[in-house]
Amino acid sequence: MRVLIVKVSSLGDIIHTLPAVTDARRARPDIVFDWVVEENFVEVPKWHPAVDRVIPVAFRRWRKTPLRSLGGIEFKKFKDEINREHYDLVIDAQGLIKSGVISRMSRGLTVGLSDSTVREPLATLFYNKVYSVPKTEHAVDRVRQLFARALQYEYNPRTIDYGVSHEAIAKQSRHGAVARQKSSAKQVVFLHGTTWATKHWPVDYWCALARHAAEAGFDVLLPWGDEAERLRAENISSATGATVLPKLTLSGLAAELAAASGVVAVDTGLGHLAAALARPTLSIYGPTDPALSGTYGVTQKHLRSTFACSPCLKKTCTYKGPAVLENDKAVTPPCFTANPPAAVWQQFEALLAEAALGRPKSYYDTSDYGGVGK
Repeated sequence: MRVLIVKVSSLGDIIHTLPAVTDARRARPDIVFDWVVEENFVEVPKWHPAVDRVIPVAFRRWRKTPLRSLGGIEFKKFKDEINREHYDLVIDAQGLIKSGVISRMSRGLTVGLSDSTVREPLATLFYNKVYSVPKTEHAVDRVRQLFARALQYEYNPRTIDYGVSHEAIAKQSRHGAVARQKSSAKQVVFLHGTTWATKHWPVDYWCALARHAAEAGFDVLLPWGDEAERLRAENISSATGATVLPKLTLSGLAAELAAASGVVAVDTGLGHLAAALARPTLSIYGPTDPALSGTYGVTQKHLRSTFACSPCLKKTCTYKGPAVLENDKAVTPPCFTANPPAAVWQQFEALLAEAALGRPKSYYDTSDYGGVGK
């Protein structure tokens, strides 16, 4: 049986789909998956052994010059690739109009979420069959339910396996973590980069946390993906001596995360990658709520803000109250003052101690580790 997955972006959403692929392969060993994904994320589906062909799409780039792009050779090649197979099933796991269009372009019975539960209801116009999955479920389990119903199998919601192959990551990685691993048995990765300005933990906080880590004998590793993140990493490094990593591919960064003792993250897609690799990860949430889309997996802990206006779910801070000061300096966004560096490090050490008790590496029991963290 051959199934096409349409889940094009973003990084966190793509990673959220991996457990459903594992469920399906276990229930139906004859299934082979192809996957349509944005060109920047083609590495991720390749990490799962049940995925055969990864078909890159470049909608993010094409939309800059839509008329020229959709009439060009590159788009024609994409259409040819997606029509090479006649699929037994095409699953739109994204629920957007653009993913619905891609689903209909392919050859096969198309399915997705119903108009009352999908992200963009008009996407259902492109489906042959729909399924209702409550919006109150975590994003990971919503995809698992969609796959299970579409492919007619049952799965155990109390266990989860992202199915990520460390061998595949190592094969794709251009930068391993072996040399740094030899220099220190204890490493912590700080995932300081994110999209919204309101989701950024203050740089002063990262510096203070790096000092706590150093005092506890940890090497701090700082990855970066663009110029703004590189500058932030260098600012943290210059104040604390933390190590700024070179520019890495996703597989290279996955190798670094897999070798680390643990991870501290803001609300970012890379935090979901750490969860998929079963690394102990402490995620800090200010304007956002992890209940429906927070990191999900083994030894994950979420720190929410208790600030009055949090979670606001806004990309621009609209706080109008008095300035929140620490050391005579305003903290921005102020909702992060609920989780200062000393408290975060204390929680992180507790998480590492919990992980050392011997939790399974690829599964977790949701009675202990709910989708909203502990």
